[in-house]
Amino acid sequence: MRTATQLALDVCPVEVTVSVIGGSWKLTIIQILLQGTRRFGGLRREVGDITDRVLTRQVRELEADGLVHREVFAEVPPRVEYSLTDWGRSLQPLVEMMDDWGHRWALAQTDSEEAP
Repeated sequence: MRTATQLALDVCPVEVTVSVIGGSWKLTIIQILLQGTRRFGGLRREVGDITDRVLTRQVRELEADGLVHREVFAEVPPRVEYSLTDWGRSLQPLVEMMDDWGHRWALAQTDSEEAP
């Protein structure tokens, strides 16, 4: 059986990108990890209104897709840190452009709503 990413590649590489980084909170997680390594609790605080279950699922998907590295330290209590892989860091220009576009679009919507 073919994965969603393989099927999307048949259609358009942009769809592959959306398939990998789309989803609840994934871009926010990537944007936070672009600033540096985080532990789970730190990620949860910075993301904001997210449940542990959803954050765990999204981070695992990003890890499975090769964008996030999870490092477990043999300590008591256990410590786990998350960071971006080279593939994850390669998204920085895209994330920055999307952030800029989102700000400009939101401002344009606000301006047009205030116009008569």
